[in-house]
Amino acid sequence: MSRWVIGLGISLLIGIGFVFWVPHLGVVSIFSPMAPRVTPTPTPMPYADMTIPYLRNRRYVSKLGALQKIAENSSYTSYRTSYNSDGLTIYGLLTVPKNIPSTRSGPWPAIVFVHGYIPPAQYRTDERYVAYVDYLARNGFVVFKIDLRGNDQSQGTPSGAYYSSGYVIDTLNARAALASSAFVNPNAIGLWGHSMAGNVVMRAFAARPEIPAVVIWAGAGYTYADLASYGLHDTSYQRAGLRDPHALPQGVRSYYGAFSASNPFWRQVAVTDYLKDLKGAIEIHHAVDDDVVSIEYSRNLMKLLDQTSVLHQLFEYPTGGHNIEDPSFSTAMARTVAFFTKYLR
Repeated sequence: MSRWVIGLGISLLIGIGFVFWVPHLGVVSIFSPMAPRVTPTPTPMPYADMTIPYLRNRRYVSKLGALQKIAENSSYTSYRTSYNSDGLTIYGLLTVPKNIPSTRSGPWPAIVFVHGYIPPAQYRTDERYVAYVDYLARNGFVVFKIDLRGNDQSQGTPSGAYYSSGYVIDTLNARAALASSAFVNPNAIGLWGHSMAGNVVMRAFAARPEIPAVVIWAGAGYTYADLASYGLHDTSYQRAGLRDPHALPQGVRSYYGAFSASNPFWRQVAVTDYLKDLKGAIEIHHAVDDDVVSIEYSRNLMKLLDQTSVLHQLFEYPTGGHNIEDPSFSTAMARTVAFFTKYLR
């Protein structure tokens, strides 16, 4: 090749620069001072829908569907109903008290009740958490126990709690549906979550810091570093012949890797950086002998909340297991009712 051709090539590189492809970044240009500069077009952050900022920027608008009465006693009436979430029909058990206490007038306070992980094909809305809902309804709360997407007859694909926002969106749309009803006080709607729903309701709380009261029983996965430290000892999905629903999806892993507290994406997924924004109160219940979810999840969350002005409390029980069964159940439920009574006015 002649020196003239080589010189021309170098001059072109100097004059116009060159471009090349970098994985995850797209086309990258290196320009010489003489080359024209082009402002790159912004692209959405992959998996942005997992993040707290995304959840905060969404609107949650929904209404309850027709009420189908399925049970009634002297204290409350239970209905099967539905609402819309992300274009999906989500079903749930709505339990409405009968007798308005003389100490209160007007619409009822309400609780969005979020279930823990049960293999979706096995979950049934009228078979789980019966004693929990009964206790809350008898004490004057509307209870909306929602069937998360893909569970029982709810539409959609069960997305898992930790690496998807689907269940969080279902929770906040259920709150919106209750708020739009005439018999619920829209300013007195709290959240209750068990097990994996600890992550769901905490992320919902971070997305809507004005929620007045949140109760979690035996929750897990708040900081994501805790998931790596303590794991989850749940084999129900294996018995059902399912893949691990709590695992990090391969697409997210390929793009961002496993959780890292220094990674900007993961910092927006975990609630850790958003705790100081919370305006409501939170109460945690956990049995020391829980063999599914380590009590260290709850203890570590308390340490983080200790650094904020958020009203918070952890109740530990020596026995009761993952569901905080008797003799601890009655005490835990009485404390839960007292907490909701105080903060849902």
